[in-house]
Amino acid sequence: MPSGPLVFSGNSNRALAAEIAKRLRVQLGKALVTKFRNEETRVEIQENVRGSEVFVVQSICKAPNGNGVNDSLMELLLMIDALRRASASRITAVMPYYGYAKQDKKTKGREPISAKVVANLLKITGAKRIVTMDLHAAQIQGFFDMPVDNLMAEPTLCNYLKKEGLYDDKIVVVSPDAGGVHRAERYAKRLNSSLAIVFKKRPEPDVNEVAEIVGDVEGRAAVIVDDMISTGGTLGKAAQAIRQRGATRVLTVATHGIFAGEAIGVLENSEIERIVITNTIPFENVAAHPKFVQLSIAQTFADAISRITTNRSVSELFGENIGPGDIPFVPEPAVVVG
Repeated sequence: MPSGPLVFSGNSNRALAAEIAKRLRVQLGKALVTKFRNEETRVEIQENVRGSEVFVVQSICKAPNGNGVNDSLMELLLMIDALRRASASRITAVMPYYGYAKQDKKTKGREPISAKVVANLLKITGAKRIVTMDLHAAQIQGFFDMPVDNLMAEPTLCNYLKKEGLYDDKIVVVSPDAGGVHRAERYAKRLNSSLAIVFKKRPEPDVNEVAEIVGDVEGRAAVIVDDMISTGGTLGKAAQAIRQRGATRVLTVATHGIFAGEAIGVLENSEIERIVITNTIPFENVAAHPKFVQLSIAQTFADAISRITTNRSVSELFGENIGPGDIPFVPEPAVVVG
């Protein structure tokens, strides 16, 4: 039986998986993940996994090789099934970005709850644990009847802001909508800064209009915090409204850079000075876009995998559940990708 955890990867975010494996001081597992000529997904695990603790790293997103979101999901499901049939002892699906997370409830009749469907598929194929990061809605964890570790990019993003001198009364943390207030409160507490909230109305899907801003942004740098950036329209409009109310500059930090459609162009032409995201979703040629900064989140995932393998607390990574006499975990400084 191989010693230590085995880390495998599909095609959606292989660079992140390789970095996680490197930080764990293990080799990325050998697996053939491609397509047959008829476009069906082909998976073959090419090393012994019998009795091993196995982690499959796969974001449910568009892949650098051109594969779509659904291809990434199918790769993950088939890899889990192959590993289960190869007698792995426990299979953990490591999903830096949990696709379909925005479809976590019915907003009108005759709609699916797609995030729940994905949870069911992961269970049926043989996953015994889920590791993900900054779920769009924390209650998605309740879709699973297995352990779910919802990691946070917050320490990494806040470390970057502090390194740039963006903390205390120099900034105001801004939530782009009412639903993100709790997240913004955590950032404001960690950065020792004040808080503002953008209230918006949504006349149709993926279209937002700023209605009001609660909080004082005048004379300070505004840092908009969010879990994901999709079309960029919400952020662009929020940044414009914030600048009109006297903010000296506007930056935004988010965990997942989806950048759907024309999002890159929208953000580059917006009032936002800098867009900071992590590499939960690959961003090719990020160096060609000066406004964008991508931080590596590999160490957080490596630490979580190490703790799961050795049955230690994962919540300690984020300063939670620290008991008397325990030494708080200190995350490594943010590493810029590219």
